[in-house]
Amino acid sequence: MYFDKVGKDNTDKTLELAIKTAKEKNIKNIVVASSSGNTALKLSNEKDLDIVCVSHSNGFRENGSMDMPEESITLLKEKGIKVLTTTHVLSGAERGLSKKFGGISPVEIIAYTLRMFGQGVKVCTEISIMALDSNLIPYNEPIIAIGGSSYGADTAIIIRPSHASSILETKIDEIICKPIEKR
Repeated sequence: MYFDKVGKDNTDKTLELAIKTAKEKNIKNIVVASSSGNTALKLSNEKDLDIVCVSHSNGFRENGSMDMPEESITLLKEKGIKVLTTTHVLSGAERGLSKKFGGISPVEIIAYTLRMFGQGVKVCTEISIMALDSNLIPYNEPIIAIGGSSYGADTAIIIRPSHASSILETKIDEIICKPIEKR
């Protein structure tokens, strides 16, 4: 499915398509990006799925501060959703170096290449690798990743992530939905 525009208006349909696909293809693991916890919370009734919520890293917007409120993290965990907060695999320390010294790193090139398919595809790939490196999803099994272009979700993919140390072995098997991004 292709949405006419990016953004949170697509969240409910994206989640519906992701859950439907998970059930049809017997995929048990879903990784979802959520800066506030709201998108992940919408999946909390799916008890037969293993849900991982990947938040922004600490200091993403402001040094020393978390975007996701502690109350949201607690609520997600109470609902059985794992919450992962860690360095973003497609930026992290390399972005700090390119900001300081200029230029671009190979990891940032990967991120920009994925953005050619849309910001959500980049986010889905990134959060999947982060979840795998944190041992929250199984290695070499298809999972569903849900991400977005800003707030909410507008992209879902089936992906077999590899570890950051073997990132180019990651395979995107299917795009379930994504927006057509206008310039």
